[in-house]
Amino acid sequence: MTVDSREQTSPVPLRTSPIGLETYIAGSTLVSGDGPAWTDIFVQVFSRPKVQHPFLVPAVAEPLVVWVISGQACVEERDLGGEWKANTVRVGDFFLTRSPTPYEMRWHAEGDEPFQVMHLYLSVPLFDRVAEGVLGKAASAMRLRDISGGRDQHLSSMLELIHAELTAEGQGSRLFVQGLAQTLAVHLIRQYATFDAEARPSNALPGAKLRRAIAFMEANLEEPFDLARLAQTAGMSAFHFSRLFKKATGLSPSHYFIRQRIAKAQQLLQETSTSIIEIGMSVGYSSPSHFAQIFRREAGVSPSDYRRS
Repeated sequence: MTVDSREQTSPVPLRTSPIGLETYIAGSTLVSGDGPAWTDIFVQVFSRPKVQHPFLVPAVAEPLVVWVISGQACVEERDLGGEWKANTVRVGDFFLTRSPTPYEMRWHAEGDEPFQVMHLYLSVPLFDRVAEGVLGKAASAMRLRDISGGRDQHLSSMLELIHAELTAEGQGSRLFVQGLAQTLAVHLIRQYATFDAEARPSNALPGAKLRRAIAFMEANLEEPFDLARLAQTAGMSAFHFSRLFKKATGLSPSHYFIRQRIAKAQQLLQETSTSIIEIGMSVGYSSPSHFAQIFRREAGVSPSDYRRS
């Protein structure tokens, strides 16, 4: 059964679950793994739109492999506040990520074939168990490298078997799928593990304080940015709050506030007929030209082009 998912039009959490992630990515679900065979891996096949404007991808704890099964596209990714990096991908290419922080993505498909991908998430208990079996004590210092537009014939062979099991009649063989999941985990660890001395970014700002700060931003999008008041919601000095907020999100508080404003503007552009000038004013921009400038910088297109898309 095909299930439609909507264009991303509302503020996005910093982290989510595999199921929750698909709430924030446009496209249609073509097939999803259900039943006891799929407890160690979560697999879905999607048809994506031809053109996707920039959107925020929340972090997910589970290792994620995205495998192209149809079509060709230019896919661009960037860390928050970073430079766009482009990869042209075709059938058989893959992405691997276990990002601890959100990042941004956009793409445009090329040619007439539908752009379809398979998402495969390895459960954290399975992955940690396999990592310890392969690496022993060194597993605690291991992380997976991010791969964008890679090609790995051994990996593709395993993914082909998983895809065939996913789309076959019935709910799939539990023993077969579990065996493939473990073999896949071993392969990823052997081929893509790294032991960088630099620790991964951590959410140094306590979760409750971070949520309060973000909720305060969302409730005051039409007001000027006020770092002092924002820091007060977390009970911290402005300097200390700014440093820990950026460590947690990858963005300064002011830049995150701008992203929230633009996310709200995107929602209003898509869901209402309110004029662009009024939408800009509702998210704190009294100057239409300034709003258009900031919107284009953050979303990659003008407000009017975004509304037409």
